[in-house]
Amino acid sequence: MGIRLGDNQYGKAEVRLVHIDRGTDVHRIKDISVTSQLRGDFEAVHVEGDNANCIPTDTQKNTVYAFAKENNGVGAVEDFALLLARHFVDEHDCVRGARQEIEEYGWDRIATADGPHDHSFVRRGGETRTTVVTKDGDQEWVVSGLDGLTVLKSTGSEFHGYPKTKYTTLKETTDRILATDVTARWRYIGTDVDWDKAYASVRAILLETFATTHSLALQQTLYAMGTAVLEAHPEIAEVKFSMPNNHHFLVDLSPFGLDNPNEVFFAADRPYGKIEATVERDDAPDAGRAWETVPGFV
Repeated sequence: MGIRLGDNQYGKAEVRLVHIDRGTDVHRIKDISVTSQLRGDFEAVHVEGDNANCIPTDTQKNTVYAFAKENNGVGAVEDFALLLARHFVDEHDCVRGARQEIEEYGWDRIATADGPHDHSFVRRGGETRTTVVTKDGDQEWVVSGLDGLTVLKSTGSEFHGYPKTKYTTLKETTDRILATDVTARWRYIGTDVDWDKAYASVRAILLETFATTHSLALQQTLYAMGTAVLEAHPEIAEVKFSMPNNHHFLVDLSPFGLDNPNEVFFAADRPYGKIEATVERDDAPDAGRAWETVPGFV
């Protein structure tokens, strides 16, 4: 029986970087976490303990910080991830591929009586912006997205017409709360993209479509959201979603002699429905290795 080394990669995970742009009295803050991983000629280090081709993970960490200074900040996270990936692959013969994953945490200026403060900020909820850049030789893929976009509509949602079995207790409804935490990833076609503009547009489209779609099922709303993004953005090949159905159950107040016309609900945190799907163009270019490095999506 032969034994050999299979697929492998290594790097530095969750390098936390905060960059302050002090170019004017109105400061700007960029708060990110970078995970850098490399693939290539690393068999000797695994099999023999020969470190000749083993670029230290500490070097990868330091490169993240140095690039933030040398390039006058981070800019769009997609551009920063591409910069890192190209550096590691192009500058090191032993590196054939690189995966650079970045999460960005939003900050807003604190509102004061005189307007938004110049250099004081408040962290923006649980929502994060994400990107994963994969470089394999000359090929590059960019998959961006967001996590934790929590939305709720208090009406305009129904659920009925589903199969009934002896185990079915859920009552049909023509008026319910629909709530979810949107996790979405979208794959770009190419890298000639205004990343910040595209991200802001996709986020706005997701929100508007959720709000304006009269929902007969969370699946239908998900598909409408993905369709709207692809119709507005020809530079995006596909959108993958993972969306829990955050159930809100009407509380029975009749024991207390009270009516409850869809006003008082119990917000259940578990168990929950989990809806996942991909909305894609039928003529989209092949995904290559793009989704291999973005686990957890159908």
